[in-house]
Amino acid sequence: MSTVETVLLSLLVIDAIALIALVLIQQGKGADVGAAFGSGSSNTVFGSSGGATAMTRITTWLAIGFFVISFALAYTAKERSDQADRLGIPQVSAGMEEAEDLSLDPAPAAGDSSEEIPEI
Repeated sequence: MSTVETVLLSLLVIDAIALIALVLIQQGKGADVGAAFGSGSSNTVFGSSGGATAMTRITTWLAIGFFVISFALAYTAKERSDQADRLGIPQVSAGMEEAEDLSLDPAPAAGDSSEEIPEI
């Protein structure tokens, strides 16, 4: 594996773990319903709008990074495949086609009675 592929794969794993952790940390949309019934301001750590906007933006950028890195890995895999095709697989030459015409079946052994099997 080339260095570029190794770096991209490492970045993809780090991005995936960060994305999973961030999604699990976020609260659902219905979690702030309790604040509407007089429980006071909720999640004022990130300001009056809450952490939804900051975490949503980070989640969005992590998801974009995940897709970009995935496409980059797919492109490098395609390029590696094209290079392997350019190296080529040995082609059958004209002399080899004549060799294929020869029968490769082994001669029956002395005690082999496969030719004397009666038909039913």
